[in-house]
Amino acid sequence: MNILVCISKAPDTTTKIQFVDNNTRLDGNNVQYIVNPYDEWFALVRALELTEAGGGQVTIINVGKAENDPVIRKALAIGAHEAVRIDGDDQDGYYVAGQIAAYAKDKNFDLILLGKETIDFNGSMVGGMIAAMLDLPFVSLASKLDVNGTSATISRDVKGGVEVLECATPMVISCAKGMAEARIPNMRGIMAARSKPLNVVPPVADISPLATVQSYATPPQKTACKMIDAENAGELINLLHNEAKVI
Repeated sequence: MNILVCISKAPDTTTKIQFVDNNTRLDGNNVQYIVNPYDEWFALVRALELTEAGGGQVTIINVGKAENDPVIRKALAIGAHEAVRIDGDDQDGYYVAGQIAAYAKDKNFDLILLGKETIDFNGSMVGGMIAAMLDLPFVSLASKLDVNGTSATISRDVKGGVEVLECATPMVISCAKGMAEARIPNMRGIMAARSKPLNVVPPVADISPLATVQSYATPPQKTACKMIDAENAGELINLLHNEAKVI
């Protein structure tokens, strides 16, 4: 089985976010980047499990500049066989999806997996756009994936239950919690990652981003917690009505 896993980088969740250039760009100084958890924990690990059970190869792909290479090496250390970095400026999801789709178009991947979203932008759009550009089926928010020959069985949580789908490969799947258990790279994997191929290619598709950032803003800081006596429901209602303005 030939599987392509899309990898994004994202700021570590402990990062203190700041913006520059009149609040139009994230200040990357002193930011620790990680592999986007949904890509790593669920898409990549499930791809590895499938190839370990049935043979095949896992290729990871990233769109971005050389500063992304440490994150790509982390994914290689977990077990991916090779990596591709498309040396473009990942300005928006459309551009990223277009580059990945153009690269994958003639590579005969059986599956294209990616996380359900990135933890920084939460756009959840790249998977669907890749599928549309390649005219392939797309299943989002998958929590379980089994493959038998050219048939994939996918489960995903829906309101009040679980939906089970069957679909012929090739296809694109966005992966959510439950798909696999996270793996921690061991020393052998970290050492092996240094010699695994990381192929850097120029932008594959001649496309331009569709979105531009007008400005970023941080959420308002949390105010102090107010403790209200359990017997004083009137004060609680008054605060919710006149201060919090939620009723």
